[in-house]
Amino acid sequence: MGFIMKLQTKKIIIPVISVLILAGLAKADIESRINDIISRSSVQAVAFSIHIARADSGDTIYEHDAQELMIPASNMKIITAAAALKYLGADYEYKTKVGLCGNKLVIIGGGDPLLGDEQTDARYDREKGWIFEDIAQKLKSTDITSIEDIIVDTGVFDNECVHPNWPAEQLNRSYACEISGLNFNVNCVKISARNIAGQINISIEPQTSFMTIINEVKPITSGASALGTYRNRQPNKIIVHGECRNEVGPIEVAIEKPAAFFGYLLFEHLARAGISTKGMLIEKVSDEYNDFRLLAEYKTSMRDCLERCLKDSLNLGAESLLKTIASVNNPDGKNGSWQKGRELLGEYLVGLDITPESFNIDDGSGLSRQNKLSAYVITKVLLDVYHSDNWEMYKDSLGIGGVDGTKSIADNFKEEKYKGKILGKTGYINGVKSLSGICVTAKGDYIFSILTNNANGLTRPAINEIAQAIIDDTLADNGQ
Repeated sequence: MGFIMKLQTKKIIIPVISVLILAGLAKADIESRINDIISRSSVQAVAFSIHIARADSGDTIYEHDAQELMIPASNMKIITAAAALKYLGADYEYKTKVGLCGNKLVIIGGGDPLLGDEQTDARYDREKGWIFEDIAQKLKSTDITSIEDIIVDTGVFDNECVHPNWPAEQLNRSYACEISGLNFNVNCVKISARNIAGQINISIEPQTSFMTIINEVKPITSGASALGTYRNRQPNKIIVHGECRNEVGPIEVAIEKPAAFFGYLLFEHLARAGISTKGMLIEKVSDEYNDFRLLAEYKTSMRDCLERCLKDSLNLGAESLLKTIASVNNPDGKNGSWQKGRELLGEYLVGLDITPESFNIDDGSGLSRQNKLSAYVITKVLLDVYHSDNWEMYKDSLGIGGVDGTKSIADNFKEEKYKGKILGKTGYINGVKSLSGICVTAKGDYIFSILTNNANGLTRPAINEIAQAIIDDTLADNGQ
């Protein structure tokens, strides 16, 4: 009887030991492969912070300097988007209100980063300038043919439109546009040049006299065309320079004073529609408007904002979310600031048992080099969202490897075994490259974060190989 019992016990123990050995080998395999990738001579000078965990349990399957503080670039948006869902909720809507106070036209901004955004408008089959046409029609429907002042109210955010730690020489770039309580057309214009018989014609979209353009583009008869812009001390006076053989552009250029930009475009459109403005364009902040009569309310969903923020890496989207978190948590629902937003993002991270020494938050988009995160912090946040009711919306907002998102993720992972299975957010500023997200496999989901500093031209392929190694490892476990 005792002999038989020992045999039965062995039959039970042997398979268990085999499973443990196989699991150990699988972990060893992925460790070996990733260690080989990051030890190559081509990336030896690159600093890596890597953390990979099982999504269901949070168990670590690989780490390398996982708690080392790094500049995250646009992987900062992962934190901002998660905090936005935490503080604002998945059903949050940005609202821009248009109404009348007597005969004054008032536009109250809600911080919407996608008002007049070309991509969002295309999604909903809206024509360019649709909002101005809609406002004109609503005024006409009340038999109004003239108004006094146009008032634009940006009080939902504070008046700090430019982050102090953004590169000053890049403030005319689309990714460094001003952040306002009333944004429009992602606070940019598109500028193009055309060579017509040796004369350079500059065009701007949307067409407006809000900008003053100084044309310093030179006509050429051979060679490559190129276009650039300089700012002038006078706001919205843009010097356009470069060379043009036939046509060049468009290039996106960030404008100054976004709320005034919206108000001026509205003034121009109303004039074309036969509605005159007899007063002034006024930008101000007010707690209340006497006898405010609502004409229209324009809304943007959290889902749309998250997709532009994460999938398309729209910096304006991330910074607006950060300041919105701040304004919503102020008693009067106004004056959203970077400072208050930073504090609230910090509270969110500390609530996940992340120590304050493990991060430094400076902005919402990752453009500032003062942001510091680790791979561990990012996976901790992704795991928190993964186990929440908001995961499907968040997941749908990530770039899909080989399918969509920023160029670094859409143009990679095209091979069938990777395509559509690596979802994430890329990041890039000078010397910094990153990728964090989720790998969807037959063995379950894996959360990962790969941050690199002192990055070079061969760092992105190494990052991609690390993400692919997660997929390959699970395929190997399945004998594929």
